[in-house]
Amino acid sequence: MKKSLLCVGSIAFDDLEMPSGSYKNVLGGAATYSALAASLLTSVRLVGIVGTDFDEANLQMLRDRGVDTEGVERASGKTFRWHGRYAPDLMSRTSLDTQLNVFADFRPKIPASYKQTPYVLLGNIHPALQIEVLDQVERPKLVAADTMNFWISGEPKILARC
Repeated sequence: MKKSLLCVGSIAFDDLEMPSGSYKNVLGGAATYSALAASLLTSVRLVGIVGTDFDEANLQMLRDRGVDTEGVERASGKTFRWHGRYAPDLMSRTSLDTQLNVFADFRPKIPASYKQTPYVLLGNIHPALQIEVLDQVERPKLVAADTMNFWISGEPKILARC
């Protein structure tokens, strides 16, 4: 029997400048991509926040891949947006614009049906929010935390608690 993964983090729209062309309003976000990848191996429970501009068809696509979206909150305002340009070899990228929008006030709320999920992936969110998630789940077997230099250098004490 498959064990579930709880995936908490960003759900976004990306505008991408790639060597192959420019692409606008691409479904993005660390939690989105992690949930889609993990859905190939196990059932996934997704927690994130989207704005009123987020088309229901995107959530349905996730559901069609077996991702449980009960934990996706819809808030008034726009969904998190990122605009970036990738290098010709795709090995690096430059952020051109970041608009946190509803993600700026994101406080993960873990549904009761998710609290006993044995495996947890804490997406790249503020370490204090990662700790709030851990306070809401019941004795997970394994926790993986995604982070970046911004949090490592800016919040080392909080990050060490994850």
